[in-house]
Amino acid sequence: MGTYQHAKFSFNRTLYFFLCLLLLGRSVLPPGDKIERVRAYTRSIEFDYITWSIDAFYIKLGQAALGDQHYLDTGRQTEIVKTYLQMVSRLGQIEAEIDRMYTDPSINDPDASAAALRAERDRLRETLNQMIPLCEAILQQQMNATLAELGFTLGGQSLPPLLYHATPLPDGLIISPREVIRQEANISLNPDMPLESIIKLEQEVEKGLNVSALVVGIGGVGVYPTMVMRSSDLFWFTETIAHEWIHNYLTLRPLGISYEVSPELRTMNETTASIAGKEIGQAMLKRFYPEFLPPPPPVPPIEQGNAPPEPAQNLPAAFDFRAEMHETRVRVDALLAEGKIEAAETYMEMRRKMFWENGYQIRRLNQAYFAFHGAYADVPGGEAGADPVGPAVRALRQQSRTLAEFVNRISWMTSFEQLQRAIQAQ
Repeated sequence: MGTYQHAKFSFNRTLYFFLCLLLLGRSVLPPGDKIERVRAYTRSIEFDYITWSIDAFYIKLGQAALGDQHYLDTGRQTEIVKTYLQMVSRLGQIEAEIDRMYTDPSINDPDASAAALRAERDRLRETLNQMIPLCEAILQQQMNATLAELGFTLGGQSLPPLLYHATPLPDGLIISPREVIRQEANISLNPDMPLESIIKLEQEVEKGLNVSALVVGIGGVGVYPTMVMRSSDLFWFTETIAHEWIHNYLTLRPLGISYEVSPELRTMNETTASIAGKEIGQAMLKRFYPEFLPPPPPVPPIEQGNAPPEPAQNLPAAFDFRAEMHETRVRVDALLAEGKIEAAETYMEMRRKMFWENGYQIRRLNQAYFAFHGAYADVPGGEAGADPVGPAVRALRQQSRTLAEFVNRISWMTSFEQLQRAIQAQ
C-alpha cells in the first residue's frame, strides 16, 4: 500500500511538471513564416517529441513504482552502473567491428564473418535493455543527492524532478541567414538519417531559401523526461544529464521561457547550462565515482633553486583548436559585416580543410555551424568569437558564491542588458 501511494504521488507530481514542460519546452518551435518555409522540406522526417515524451514518461512511472534502487546500498548501486557502462562500451566496439566487416572489400562474405559478433551484439542489447530502467533510476537518485548538496532542491527533492532517458537522439537542422550568423531555426529530424540524405536536405534548403543550413548531432534534449545519448563515458554522461536538467529548471523561470526571444538569451541559456552541467557532473563523480574523474593537468617538476626549463627550440607549436576556431569566427563576422558573403564562405571552406588536416573532421563549416556551436560559450575562445554574452555569463558565475546562487540569479533575467548591469554592479 505504501509503494502504491508513493507511486501515485510521484505520478501526479511528475505529470504536472511533464505537462508544463511539454507546453513550454524549447523543442516545439515557435510559429512563423521562416520556420514554415523550412518545414516544407522536413515535415515527413521530423522527430515526434510528443510520442517519445509520453513513452518515456511511462517508463519513468514504472521505475518509480518498482523503486528497486532503494533496496540497494551505495556500493551495489555503483557496481551496477559500472557493469552497465562496461557493457555499453563493449557493444560500441562490437558494432564498430561489424560495420568494418561490411565495408572491408577483402571480406567476401561479411554475413558469415560477422555472424558471431551479431549474435553477441543481440545478446548485449537485450541485457542492456533489461538493465536500463534500474541504472537510470540509480543515476537519477545519485544526481538528485548531488543537487541537494549543491542547494538546488526543496526538501531534498529537485524541482522539477530529475528524470532522464538514454535513447538515440534526433539530429538538428540548423538554419542561419547567409549575411549574418544567427540561428533562425533548429528543427529536430529522425535519428540515423543516411549521410547522403542529410547532404541532399542541406543542399535543397540552401538552394530553395538562400540560407546556410547544417544538420548537426546533439548529445541531449531538454524535453521532459530529458533525452540523453547513450554513452560509456560517465564523465560526459553525468555532465549531459545535469546540463539538460538545468534547461528544465530554467524553463520554469523567465530565462528559460525567453529562450527563443533573442540570440543573446539563447546563449545565456546554453552557457548557463554548460557551466552548471560541468560543475554538477563533477560533483556527482567526486561523491559516487571518483575513479572516473579526469586527472588534473600535469605540472612539470621544477627543482628547488633552479629556473624553469627553456622551451624546446624549433618544434612546431601544438594545434590549438579553440584559438583557431575563435580566429575563424572573428574573421567571418568581419567579412559578413562588410557584405562579403561569398568571401566569408570561401574562407570558411579553406579553414575547414585546415582543421581537417589537423585531425578535426568537420564536415561543413558555415554560418549555421557557428550559429549553433557559438551559443555554448562556457569556455573562452572557440566558435563564439568576440560575442560578449559568454564572457558576461562566466563573469556572473565568478561573482556568485555558489553554483546555485549563480543559476538562481541568471534564471530570473529576461535580457542581456540585465546581465550586464548585474556584473557591473559588483
